[in-house]
This record gives sequence, structure tokens and C-alpha cells, in this order.
Amino acid sequence: MELKTLKYFVHLAESLHFAKTAEAMHLSAPTLSRMIKKLEEEAGCILFERDNRSVVLSESGLKFLAFARQTLDNWQAFKTQTQIDSKMLKGQLKVFCSVTASYSHIPPILNRLSKKHPNVDILLETGAASLAIKKIEQGSVDIAISAKPEQLPTNIAFKQIDLIHVSLIAPVMPCDVNDKLAEPQPSWQNIPFIIADAGLTKTRSEKWFRSHHIKPNIYARVAGHEAIVSMVALGCGVGLAPDIVIENSPVRDKVRTLDAGKDIESFQLGVCCLQKQLTDPLVSAFWQETALSI
Repeated sequence: MELKTLKYFVHLAESLHFAKTAEAMHLSAPTLSRMIKKLEEEAGCILFERDNRSVVLSESGLKFLAFARQTLDNWQAFKTQTQIDSKMLKGQLKVFCSVTASYSHIPPILNRLSKKHPNVDILLETGAASLAIKKIEQGSVDIAISAKPEQLPTNIAFKQIDLIHVSLIAPVMPCDVNDKLAEPQPSWQNIPFIIADAGLTKTRSEKWFRSHHIKPNIYARVAGHEAIVSMVALGCGVGLAPDIVIENSPVRDKVRTLDAGKDIESFQLGVCCLQKQLTDPLVSAFWQETALSI
């Protein structure tokens, strides 16, 4: 009985979905099914009751889940005790963040981490910031840089490292958008908007629209804040974007900030992981190297 098999079992017991667990654990569904079947043979009992439509833990599965969790916790505690000497700390840490955060916030953290723990390997994945919490919950990454959601899941630990402001931006280049903005009394209803398709920037935009009684003329919904800045720079419309993204964009000189009327609510940026992962030596080492930058 291997520890990694217990880890797969615990994830499946929580997701109750073979395809989701296989994706999160980077396995094929048939491989996961075979591993669970072998585990059931070793345990001498049926752990999951399943048919074509559902997967549920059996009574024995519930008892085995407690055993698996305790075994994994004991293993983690053992590793923590044997790696007290920081020079011994080694392994791979999977980290997720947005493209912008990969050069605005991650470098100083990794620099400090590598100096103290040169044997720790970082596997860095970038993508839309709105995916961060989901990736943590799925177990596909260990650590993520994320905006703090309005409702933080109870199983997620969050540590603020920055406060991010949001601005309304428009293109610099002569275009139809700027012609409309230059009118004596510009109508926001007629001006195209580029908005995020998910995450806090989306909710901040929606709140701003409501506060100004605007029914937005949406030109495009995009995944990733960087795309908002790029499309605005091209003259496609106006949009709300985090200042840190605007400042680090290669097209920052092609956009300008507009008066948004009311201040747009800022959001907390931080490092997050599963609460239970805080005892992991690698996660703990990364956590200790984060610092509030505001």
C-alpha cells in the first residue's frame, strides 16, 4: 500500500468523481480505477459503491478514509521532524499565479526561498488569476498567489501580501472609443467595455456599473487581466483592470486612466493553500518567505 495511493483515495473520497480526481492528480481515469481496485483488494473490502451515475463511500470506505488521513498526517509530521535542519529541506513545490504576478510578486519570494533552501524545486504554472482558488481546492497545486475572494472557503488559508487598486482605462490612440469619450456628455451606454469573465475584477466592474446606473455595452469578455489591458490598448473599448497589471503591461504606454467617479474597491492579494498543507515543510518554507508589501 503506497502513500501516493492513499493520497489519491482521499482526493476521490472528497470529490466522489473519478474524472475530476484523475485530472487533479495527473492520471488517466482507467489508471486511477485500477489503483483503487488494487487498494480494495489489499484492504479486503469494497471502499466505493459505484455505478454508471454515482460514486459513494461504502461504510468500510468511511472507516478507511479516517485511516488514510491519519496515515498521511503522520507521514507529514514525520517529514517535518526529520527536516528541521533547513539544509535538508528538498522536494518539489507546485505554485500557481497570474502572468503578471510571476514577475511582480513571485521573484522576490523565490529569491529568498532559494537562498535558504537551495534544494527545493519550484514548478511554476501561470494562468488566469480567477483559477487560483479552484486549483488549490482540486489539489493540482500546493501554493497560489490569488486575490482574496469575497467568500473564502473554510479549508483555504490566506495571507495578504499586497493591496491592489483597480482603475478604469481607455486607449491612447485616436479611435472611435476616444471620439465617444470626447463628447460633451459621453454616454457610457454607447462605449464598448472589455470585462473579465470571472473573478474579483468582474465583480468590481459589476458593482461600478450598478453604482453609476450603467447597462454596459460589452465588446468582449476575457480570461486574464492582461488581455483587458491589451484590448483596450488596441482601441477595442474601455475596461477596469488592476493597477499592478496595468503598470507591468508591455502596452502600458498605450492606455490612459479615466476618472471613474467613485473610487473602485481595491482587493487583497495574497498567498493561499489548503489549511492542512500549512504543516507541509515545503509549503511552510514558502509561506514564511512571503511578506506584506503595502
